[in-house]
Amino acid sequence: MPCISGKSYIVQAGDTLFLIAQQQLGDGNRWREIQKTDSTPVTDADTTTLRPGQELCIPNGSVSPPSPSLGKGFKGIVPSATFEAMFPNRNGFYSYEGLVAATQKYPSFCNDGTDEQCKREAAAFLANIAHETGGLKYVEELNTANWSHYCDPNIYPCIPGKTYHGRGPIQLSWNYNYAACGTALGIDLLNNPDLVATDSSISFMTALWFWMTPQPPKLSCHNAIRTSGFGMTINIINGGIECGRGQVTPQAQNRIQLYQQFTNQLGVTPGENLAC
Repeated sequence: MPCISGKSYIVQAGDTLFLIAQQQLGDGNRWREIQKTDSTPVTDADTTTLRPGQELCIPNGSVSPPSPSLGKGFKGIVPSATFEAMFPNRNGFYSYEGLVAATQKYPSFCNDGTDEQCKREAAAFLANIAHETGGLKYVEELNTANWSHYCDPNIYPCIPGKTYHGRGPIQLSWNYNYAACGTALGIDLLNNPDLVATDSSISFMTALWFWMTPQPPKLSCHNAIRTSGFGMTINIINGGIECGRGQVTPQAQNRIQLYQQFTNQLGVTPGENLAC
């Protein structure tokens, strides 16, 4: 079906909605203005299902500013200097450029709702990955004795010679999670799990995949920080260990302190419901 209004655009390998909007509309944050050939708008779900050869419709008209309901995106909220100040002792593998590139895979990350909501999401994501990695120091799970344990062949095969131990900012682990995450990102992580520890952008993408994906019966962290507060992100990520203990656990307290530090650096209040 041809585009009724606007011009046709054929998706190329490596395209994201953010990149298409950046190239065609002059502003990546305008990706929601792109339509499908049936005149329906693209959605958050479409950000991970683009395929080469797919036709999209780009609106006509001059470049206009993004909708007031959109945030600035992660790069606009957390400039490089602020990132460096937040993670002064980080492993060089976790580069600012790698994180910014990864956010283009999920255009609604830090770009959905008010500026306050977007800043809180940035702080919440960074606080949780800071806790998980000791301030972005550790790329792989430290206990090497566990590396061979993360295999459940009843769901997905485990490739000989490969292990599915924790890697990346939110420690992606188990063969079925590598498979599901890889499918969502369009990257074969089941056969190439080491990419999560050798490619900075892919590593951050895996953390964003978890952050943006609902964890039934729980929300996604992306939605939880907007509707329930920071405490629910802790519950989603590691609630079985850190929540429901009758008091704030040391692990949860560390996440909360990091979140309060980062919201302060971003000039936003932390909101309510900090504990899980």
